[in-house]
Amino acid sequence: MSFLCPLCHAPLEEGVSSLRCRAGHQFDKAKEGYVNLLPVQHKRSREPGDSAEMMRARRAFLDAGHYAPLRDALAQLLAQHLPERGADMLDIGCGEGYYTSAFAELAQQRGGTCYGLDVSKAAVRSGAKRYPAVRFCVASSHRLPFADGAFDGVVRIYAPCSAQELARVVKPGGVVVTAAPGPRHLLQLKGLIYQDVRLHPEREEVLAGFELQAQQTLAYALTLNGEHAHALLQMTPFAWRARPEVKAQLLQETAFACETDFAVNIWRREA
Repeated sequence: MSFLCPLCHAPLEEGVSSLRCRAGHQFDKAKEGYVNLLPVQHKRSREPGDSAEMMRARRAFLDAGHYAPLRDALAQLLAQHLPERGADMLDIGCGEGYYTSAFAELAQQRGGTCYGLDVSKAAVRSGAKRYPAVRFCVASSHRLPFADGAFDGVVRIYAPCSAQELARVVKPGGVVVTAAPGPRHLLQLKGLIYQDVRLHPEREEVLAGFELQAQQTLAYALTLNGEHAHALLQMTPFAWRARPEVKAQLLQETAFACETDFAVNIWRREA
């Protein structure tokens, strides 16, 4: 499978050190192996996506295994719903590739390829260094640089992407697996930051062109040391609102108790 040019949407021919379309648009491969397909005119800021600080915090937290149950549950769902042979898949908003690496292992077992896409160049660079089995690219989730019907499965963990784009790149009969915060997700962490702590609103998502196959909830308790509690804060949007004393308090924790609550949906592309 080839990438599409983000400027003219023609297929990109892959060379030794770059990718080029018939219109002459060229995109160099980074030494880490990824390709940057996010033209400057498609950027909303100079360095879109998570900062290097947020990425490092997320890596420390994820490497400790705190979200391994979510990673394993998503990989198991993909294993149940993807074809046994030639399964190509895409992880949208892949970050530095913690979840994507598990999906890539499944894809390899079935003779397919796993792609990881994120708007953050720092995250993609980090992932490409660590997980050579994944084909990483920097690109917009609103302009997926892939051909129509390219994938048997797509994973979307928190990341935004229009139903129209998902329907375009998923094969008829293919699946999209989504994960989003459930009502009680990180409730105790929110309690340190907001006076009026509210549950995450439950929203009934509709994906045009897809049929909802199954819904499930994954919830479990976390007990975190100070380093990991602070890292969890840094990898959430709550970090922007947290006072310095809250961050200092978390760093002093020895057993910070916090709930996880994930809502997982499985969607099937209509024929």
